[in-house]
Amino acid sequence: MKIKAIGFVGIPVTDIQRAREFYEGVLGLKVSDEIMGGKWIEYSVGTDTLAIANVGEQWTPSNQGTGVAFEVEDFDKAVKHFKDQHVRFAAEPFETPCCHMAVVQDPDGNKLMIHKLKPENERGVCK
Repeated sequence: MKIKAIGFVGIPVTDIQRAREFYEGVLGLKVSDEIMGGKWIEYSVGTDTLAIANVGEQWTPSNQGTGVAFEVEDFDKAVKHFKDQHVRFAAEPFETPCCHMAVVQDPDGNKLMIHKLKPENERGVCK
């Protein structure tokens, strides 16, 4: 078996409208596809796809489940935006030798990372 690419990252939600308000209103994502009568919403993020879905009890949210990291242009501005929107932080901003990160939670508690790689000349050992 050879994996060619990631097809999409899927995030289960309990209330599709509330989730859309977060993913579209707070994150600013634009819908690229809507299927299953609006129970499955896809967003194009660069060349990748992020999906949110409420498809039944076989796939439910978890604050220990799905993890996706969004690379942001301006880390401090992103942190301020989330705080201004009263988004819950599971991990306040922190720094590693390679990057700056924080972990926020959507309305269902799913964890989403905001991430900014350091410039090559500022990176420490990233192992």
